[in-house]
This record gives sequence, structure tokens and C-alpha cells, in this order.
Amino acid sequence: MCGRFVSSSTPEQIAAHFGAEVATDTLGPNFNVAPTHDVYGVVADAGGDVAAGDVGVGGRRVDAFHWGLVPSWAKDRKVGYKMINARAETLAEKPAFKKLFATRRCIVPMDGFYEWMPGTADGPLTKAGKPAKRPVFVRRVDGEPLAVAGLWTVWKDPDADPDESDGADRWLHSATVVTTSANATMAPVHDRMPVILTDASAWDVWLDPAMDDLDELGALLVPAPADLITLHEVSTEVNDVRNRGAHLVEPVG
Repeated sequence: MCGRFVSSSTPEQIAAHFGAEVATDTLGPNFNVAPTHDVYGVVADAGGDVAAGDVGVGGRRVDAFHWGLVPSWAKDRKVGYKMINARAETLAEKPAFKKLFATRRCIVPMDGFYEWMPGTADGPLTKAGKPAKRPVFVRRVDGEPLAVAGLWTVWKDPDADPDESDGADRWLHSATVVTTSANATMAPVHDRMPVILTDASAWDVWLDPAMDDLDELGALLVPAPADLITLHEVSTEVNDVRNRGAHLVEPVG
């Protein structure tokens, strides 16, 4: 599960890190990105109609995506809230993900993500008197951005005004985060974690629009080495999506 993360880098910083061009306006820093928020994604550059989601081989671009995949066949965008994550183990089987796994992969850059560990009897309690879950912030040990595997697609809004001059409002670009089993660092907190593409060679394979070998792609969808990441407990202020400041990642306790 990955339900909240930090995105504090500018699109220009992201582009420089991943060798891409910027194709979106800034979304602004957000230390508490939640489902349905817009997020940055790195994709293979489009060689044709960007709005319609054409994928080319000219390079990479940083674009904005709705977090929560809305399949092209969906009747409305509400289905996206149920598709913020995609399990690595079933990408090649699920109808919503199978084709995208082969053709529309992206990297969702994160400065870190949040997860919630089980509460303890001697810790804070909920209003119901049960141990309250405690949030933790997870990041790379070296401070570099996390390159998280994702899938993306384009949905045409059937209710949008067809007379719009450029038709831009008719198209929704959306993405989902791929998750896998937890490594040894994450296991005490949660049994799932995002798939982290650990180096540039993995980025190259994942973003290559000509790569359609599902076995080779699937080999990337494994837990990151335990020593790649570190975590610390943070304030329960992160529980409220209205809180988006940098103080949310500061250690507590």
C-alpha cells in the first residue's frame, strides 16, 4: 500500500535528475500528497498527440497526472480512487493494468512516502480506546529521490464540452503506483511497499517504449534492498490531508 507521499522537488529538478524535459507547470511543493491529487510522472516522450497519450522514442518528459488510474473504459473518474496502487504480482493479469504494463509505464518521483505502523498498548489511543497507528516517513538513505514504478493512461471525459477550442479538458491523464512485498526495513511497519527502481539502468528498461518483454519488466518489480531506505516516526498531523507543510517529515519521539 502507498497512500501518501512527499513531492517537494520542482519539475525542473525532477527533469534534471531523470534526464527529461519539462512538459507541465509546477504543482508546488506538497509534503502530504494524497490520492486524487495531481502528481508528477516521468514518461517516454510523446511523438504525436500528447493529449491522446501517444508514446514515442524521442526522450523523456515530466508531466502531471491525476493520482488514481482511470481506465479508458471507465464511465467516470471516481473509479480512480480505487486504483491508486497496482500490485506487481498481478499486473499482467488484471484487465485495468495488463495492456498498460506492456505499453504505458512511468516513474512517479517521490522525496519519500508515509506508512502507518501498528499502535501499542502503552502508546496513544483512538477515541474508541484502541492503540492508534503511528505514521512513519520513509526515504532513501542517500537523500536521492525515490524512482517509483507506475502505470499511466488517458481517459476521455464523456461529459466535457466537445466545443472546447483545444479539447484539453476532455482528456484526463492518470497514474497508479506499483507496489510489491515489503523488504526487511519496511516489514515491521507494513507488508507492502512501492516498487523502487534503484538506478538509472532500471529506469531505462522501465521507460523504454519498445520494451514489451513482461518477464524482463517483471524482474524489476521486487522489494528494494533493505539498506536503500530508512524511516522514522512523524507527527500524526500527517493524518489530515489539509496539512501539507515541510514540518510533517520531522522526526518525533
